[in-house]
Amino acid sequence: MDIREQLAHLRQTVAGINSRYAAPPREDTLPAGPIGKSGFIAPLGKSGFIEDLVSGQVVFTPYGSHFETEQLFASAHRHGSYEISDLAELPADLLGALSDGAIASSAPGRWLFLDTETTGLAGGSGTYAFLIGVGSIGRDGFRVRQFFMRDYSEEASVLHALAEYIAQFDVLITYNGRSYDQPLLETRYTMCRARHPFGRLEHLDLLYGARRLFKLRLENCRLVNLENQILGFEREGDIPGEMIPYCYFEYLRSRRAHRLPPIFHHNVLDIVSLACLTGVIPGFFQDAFRDPASVQARHGVDLLGLARWLQMAGRLDEAHQTLRRAIDMGLPDQHLFAALYAAGLIEKKQGLLHAAVATFTDLSLSPNPFRVRAYEELAMHYEHRERSFPMALECVRAARNIADSEALRKRHLRLEAKHAGRTPKTRPLAMTTSLL
Repeated sequence: MDIREQLAHLRQTVAGINSRYAAPPREDTLPAGPIGKSGFIAPLGKSGFIEDLVSGQVVFTPYGSHFETEQLFASAHRHGSYEISDLAELPADLLGALSDGAIASSAPGRWLFLDTETTGLAGGSGTYAFLIGVGSIGRDGFRVRQFFMRDYSEEASVLHALAEYIAQFDVLITYNGRSYDQPLLETRYTMCRARHPFGRLEHLDLLYGARRLFKLRLENCRLVNLENQILGFEREGDIPGEMIPYCYFEYLRSRRAHRLPPIFHHNVLDIVSLACLTGVIPGFFQDAFRDPASVQARHGVDLLGLARWLQMAGRLDEAHQTLRRAIDMGLPDQHLFAALYAAGLIEKKQGLLHAAVATFTDLSLSPNPFRVRAYEELAMHYEHRERSFPMALECVRAARNIADSEALRKRHLRLEAKHAGRTPKTRPLAMTTSLL
């Protein structure tokens, strides 16, 4: 597609967006679900101000004013398959395993869940967080408060109020917030010549734990996908994330807020899903940390994520057992061969040579992405452990027939020389020393 076609496609896309949002939506087209303390979305007023659309209040600070809204999800509320009341019952040591011990003990009431809606996805000093949502766990349910800047001039007021609110919490929980939300907010505090409030908080980014567990099974680890696949919650009428900056810019130009309630709703759902997933994902890791053998998994690929985590923690025996459980449960081919290869490497490292040879032999018998590497492992075993040069040669020849390489060619020449009882030819001394 040349530049003219790309420009034409872009104009068509923008025109479609403009036509879709050319007029304020009817009251019955606003998103389902409550917004604000009363759980009510107000009809469009004559002014089109956000105060006319979303129940909340204008808050005054030493730095000006901004808009805030708050919503309580009662304990009996269910978000997909998860009940809000379960959040208050989560153990204080729940986050320990997933945070590698950084959050050894903290009561759920001291956790703050945060998500931002911004003017762009690239970050940097020109990107503003115009809506900041935070959630907290209480005995009466789950509370979401949102800080909204009605204009750029209200940023300092929003950040001041946010810092005061954050002061009552010890742990920050986000989804990709370590790479995006927190650095962005720190930049905004710096731009406003204020000290950010995150230095004293431990930060748990749930994205990393989700990837460890579900990356192999799910198409992607986006929050919306996890809430659907793990919590069984499906959004209806949600605004696409890529539309959010456009809607805010349009609001700043027109001073009509009719496009903003879906953004508030989207932000609320993100925070509630984040909290509920925090009740699921760290719990799995906590059980795995204490006793991996007792972990109940419905999918073998989830055990692969757990095995990788155990291996990274140096718990090779448990990692090996978990890999074998995953293999026995049944895995798709693309994951089965990777699991077998990982199991073979652990067996080799632990000195379980007979088991390693059997595993690598299984891998070498059928076409798969790890077949050449399995032959190489077998060649190294027969050359260095068994001192069986004919067997090692057969493995190298088989590997070269599948996918030849310079390393295999050199190994082949060395093995032929050893097998013939000759000393392999070496590089000249000058060349050898020049590489040291």
